[in-house]
Amino acid sequence: MVRSGCQNAKSLISPSPTNSNNNNNLFFFLLYSTSTAGATRAAAVESLSSSHPYTLFSHECLHSSAPLSNPTQTSNTCEFHTKDVVLTFKDWFLSRENTNFDRIYDILRTKDEPSADLALSRFNLRLSETLVLGILNHEKGRDVLSCLKFFDWAGRQPGFFHTQATFAAIFKILSKAKLNNLMLEFLENHGNQRYVHRLRFHNTLVIGYSIAGKPDLALQVFGKMRFSGTNLDYFAYHVLLNALVDDGFYDAFEMILKEIKTNGFQNAVTNSIFMKSLCKRRELDKAEAYVRGLLGDGGVGLNGVVVATVVDALSKERHKLSRPNNDLLKAFRPNQMENRLEEVYDWLLEMKDQGISPDEVTMNVTLCFLCKVGMVEVALELYDARAEFHLSVNSMAYNYLINTLMGDASNDDASRVLRNAIEQGYFPGRRTLSIIANSLCKEGKLDRVNELIVAALDHNHTPSDMMYNRFVSALCRSNRVQDGFLLHEQLSRYNRVTSRNTYFDLITGCVKTSRADIAARLLIEMQENGHTPTRELFRDVIHCLCQLNNPEQQLFRFMELQLTRFEPSVANYNFFIDGAGHAGKPELAREVYEMMERTGTLPTLNSHILLLHSYLKNGRISEALNFFYDLTKEAGKVSRKIWHCMIVGLCKKNKPQLAWDIFWKMRGEGRMPTMESYEELVSLLCSHREYYFALTVVDDLIQSGRKLSSFIGNVLLLHCLRTRKIYDVWRISRNDQNTTLKSLRLGELLAVFSGCSNADLDINQVEGLIQECFPLDIYTYNMLLRSLSRCGIDFASGYFNSLRQKGYEPNRWSYDIIVHGLVKRRRTSEARRWIEEMLGKGYNITEGTERLLWLCS
Repeated sequence: MVRSGCQNAKSLISPSPTNSNNNNNLFFFLLYSTSTAGATRAAAVESLSSSHPYTLFSHECLHSSAPLSNPTQTSNTCEFHTKDVVLTFKDWFLSRENTNFDRIYDILRTKDEPSADLALSRFNLRLSETLVLGILNHEKGRDVLSCLKFFDWAGRQPGFFHTQATFAAIFKILSKAKLNNLMLEFLENHGNQRYVHRLRFHNTLVIGYSIAGKPDLALQVFGKMRFSGTNLDYFAYHVLLNALVDDGFYDAFEMILKEIKTNGFQNAVTNSIFMKSLCKRRELDKAEAYVRGLLGDGGVGLNGVVVATVVDALSKERHKLSRPNNDLLKAFRPNQMENRLEEVYDWLLEMKDQGISPDEVTMNVTLCFLCKVGMVEVALELYDARAEFHLSVNSMAYNYLINTLMGDASNDDASRVLRNAIEQGYFPGRRTLSIIANSLCKEGKLDRVNELIVAALDHNHTPSDMMYNRFVSALCRSNRVQDGFLLHEQLSRYNRVTSRNTYFDLITGCVKTSRADIAARLLIEMQENGHTPTRELFRDVIHCLCQLNNPEQQLFRFMELQLTRFEPSVANYNFFIDGAGHAGKPELAREVYEMMERTGTLPTLNSHILLLHSYLKNGRISEALNFFYDLTKEAGKVSRKIWHCMIVGLCKKNKPQLAWDIFWKMRGEGRMPTMESYEELVSLLCSHREYYFALTVVDDLIQSGRKLSSFIGNVLLLHCLRTRKIYDVWRISRNDQNTTLKSLRLGELLAVFSGCSNADLDINQVEGLIQECFPLDIYTYNMLLRSLSRCGIDFASGYFNSLRQKGYEPNRWSYDIIVHGLVKRRRTSEARRWIEEMLGKGYNITEGTERLLWLCS
């Protein structure tokens, strides 16, 4: 396997060299350290051996598994400095003879055409395709106007004719700068230029229109060529073929592909473009079969691009390859990756030996190489210094650098490089942008995410809906609601629809920051975009509006907007009745209710209940009673839910007499209250020590043939533990009408818990007695625990363990009962062990137990 360049360097190099020869040797070594071939390794060792400042250890040091004899010496002499490596590469990159290139562009930028022509002629340049391409690439993407000026000047020089390669270079510069209109104008006037070489005139037009994203015009030129008996060459055919795939002209693609095969131009490039077309059309089975066919022919016409294209498409579509060691992945096996790295090293080493100055391709390959061997720090330093040696980073280098930084969790650097890439016209894709943005959101670096989004939007690249929604939600959760809203507004201009969850986050954030106007606006917009709000969301917005000055005006303005935009319905009116009630404005809820009646919309049962809740919740008991009696007069037989609402509402407002009256009025009409009505009334009466009335309600429940709920049973047992009065009341109140078998069993249970029973029952018998009266739950078991703790804490702890065996999970009160009992008996060490277990479950002891523990410590 290829080892990290940094690791190998640390095992072979002493501290930083000082002269240029040593820098060169260091460069050779760094490249060597990624290779596995013995001959190459030996050559590098020989190169390093001639350098005195470097200390070499035994041959075993070449392997990461070989230990060094002196660890101290290793740490002192093998210290590795990234800056030295960076300087080595900088020296090589800066060795390019580009001084004249800089002067040429200075002239083009500062002088008019006649003066510039005169100044450039003094350079006595021997124009060639290579030189022109070098000068154009020197400033590509940075100064488009100067590139155009130089291209025009070169074309006017005697003895030089622009080639397809130089035309393709200037077209790519214009395309990268998003100047397609200028390119089309250039192509329309192409035939009138003095420097046009007529022999390949139409070829150039086809290439230009293809790169400009106008394959239809390129096809028209091609048709004229065929009509006149001429044909495209190899280069133009493939540029056109690729453009047809990019723009989805698949019928024309098949025709041009046939022409390429007929003319004998088919090769690995053709296969790569064909594979791209299959993947774009999602014909992945054909793509896989095609690659297998090429492999079956011995790999003729197969290259890494072909394999990478189909593997990437299969990965995105989540297709499963037929078997783990698939032939499609041969090009990506570890040993072959190492061989490629070795080839890169050999190539760079040969260039250095022959004194060849690196061009942009060399520098970009070097960046990729450094990323591949794990030296991303060096690659990043060189990237940051790119302006010094006029490095224009290409898409491949950007991909390697961004992906490597992401793999190293260097999200800040990855986001910075990505932003620069976008500003240079290269967009790596929504997925990469989303991954970096999500990582930054998790780290709370929202300003970095915002910079990425702004850069993408400025260059007409919109983030994915998922990324944008996550970012807006993250801003809202970080109390940066205004920033989230501004981003939402900006992306709305691109016709992007915000998700339902993001609308919830935006509206909730606005409510928390008291921006009721924006919250109401977003709630309307949310519905216009097809999202349904919840009653709770409406409730929050209305509550926020009612906190403003003149709440009535604010509420009805919002209501008018809602009913104007959407069809008036009972549901809409109910939202406002409910919202006003929860905002503490029952009078406004009543106004909405009456407005509903005036507009001819018939209130439903839910409307009645919501208005009743509004009165009861805000303590308007008289209004609630009046409205309730009005309903009984108008509707005659009132729904059971209305009775339930009144009884429960009055109980929660601590009105036992009124709740009692309504309860028996309901029973007098032959209606059966809900179990919750029984529970709330019994609980309220017991809390007021009105045990006679509470037992009367319990008797009514038993006589109706229904079983006591766990809640009612637990309330009765809890009060029995506090006082024996409840049992005394039960015994006195027995008569022929309420003395049934179930009532008797309940009486026995009350006697046991009140301490009035003479029967000697064990815990299992008590459980059985409870089971006859009502179902046991964890609260019932906690009361049994409390009873047992009075008799002996050891009995209680044993029962605690038996509950676990039965499948019950003890809660905070279960633990607290045991701890309290142990502390009360001065067994504080045991109590602390229980507390540790309790805290491990996420429970805290109660204040009373904590105070008792403090007193006993």
